[in-house]
Amino acid sequence: MSNAELGILMLGIFIITILLGFPIAFTLIALALGFGYFAIGDIIFSLLVQRAYGVMANDVLIAVPLFLFMGYLVERANILDRLFHSLQLAFGAVPASLAVASLITCAMFATATGIVGAVVTLMGLLALPAMLKAGYDKKLASGVICAGGCLGILIPPSIMLILYGAMAGVSVVRLYAAALFPGMLLAGLYVLYVVARALWNPKVAPPLPEEERKVPILKIVASLLTSFFPLAILILSVLGAILFGLATPHEAAGIGALGAILLAAAYGQLTFRRFKESVFLTARTSAMVCWLFVGSWIFSSVFSLLGGHALIEEWLLGLNMTPIQFLILAQLVIFLLGWPLEWTEIIIIFVPIFLPLLPAFGIDPLFFGVLVALNIQTSFLTPPMAMSAFYLKGVAPQIKLTEIFMGILPFLFMVFVAMVLFYTFPAIGLWLPGYLYN
Repeated sequence: MSNAELGILMLGIFIITILLGFPIAFTLIALALGFGYFAIGDIIFSLLVQRAYGVMANDVLIAVPLFLFMGYLVERANILDRLFHSLQLAFGAVPASLAVASLITCAMFATATGIVGAVVTLMGLLALPAMLKAGYDKKLASGVICAGGCLGILIPPSIMLILYGAMAGVSVVRLYAAALFPGMLLAGLYVLYVVARALWNPKVAPPLPEEERKVPILKIVASLLTSFFPLAILILSVLGAILFGLATPHEAAGIGALGAILLAAAYGQLTFRRFKESVFLTARTSAMVCWLFVGSWIFSSVFSLLGGHALIEEWLLGLNMTPIQFLILAQLVIFLLGWPLEWTEIIIIFVPIFLPLLPAFGIDPLFFGVLVALNIQTSFLTPPMAMSAFYLKGVAPQIKLTEIFMGILPFLFMVFVAMVLFYTFPAIGLWLPGYLYN
């Protein structure tokens, strides 16, 4: 068996082991050490140490624990109910007002936390009962919660974009600028869909009673000032500092972490227990991400050393594909990987297989990264392994899983529409970084 065939065998064993439920980071390290020792001997252990040190010394990854801490603390500040209530008042006259308020709340909260499971779970406890009480169709209400909760993967400051930037050697600042409008586009498509459904068939999203729609404007403004604007200011200050070059991503993440502390204190929610929980969860998740990076980089190094990357590259180039055919193939593979895998494994392990091929097809890594970020939404929305559906089912046992899946499908279609629009009109994402930084 040639070295290249060994590399493909290593990749195949990895896929089988993760489907069996083995820990991904340590499976990567174990396979890399085993096959690497067979190929190059004892030097593989020195390579592991160097890669581990390289990950820990990576300046880009400093932003990850800081953004995670900001998200966990905001999540525990109990501002979600206030935010949803204020947006419910503000959009009372809009068709499907509760669904629209839920989507905007999800988008803001997902952006602030970046933790899909937490957003879907909390909104399932807060917004879903309100929609069901108002007579909303179960499938529509479920789809709104599941789709809205995933937006934090795409909309900056997204942790996924930080990881992609570190893997692809692309500026995180440019990635944030490029992903901003596509993220808003996807959220806008979601809102347009629910409003159109309500106008077409008011029974799926009945209007609120007259007394709930006619709220004094001063009450709406006061409610927004105490819930919407504080969180919006926190998000915009972090994002603005990054986009306008006032701070690096990890410096802005530090600002966000401090802002989250101040916001929690302002709402009277900054207790030692909540602070300790946020620190613990941040440390646990950061350690997971770092070990994934260590495992993926040592795995990729051994895979490349064995000739696996060269074999795949030679095979793909031998197909004589056009750039659009290559993009369709790459996005189809990422879409299928989203069924059994989480986005972290896809970004850290499988996306690097395609990155060396981008220059051969004349594809901008910035464009490819945003397209991948849009596609990653599907990993949470595609039955039968749609994780957002299982998050929601855990807090809404009265809704059948099949109903949640049916409600998710139209929003999954909206993701594909957004991907097609972004490919057809790349300026949706590439105009802003070009305007700001060229």
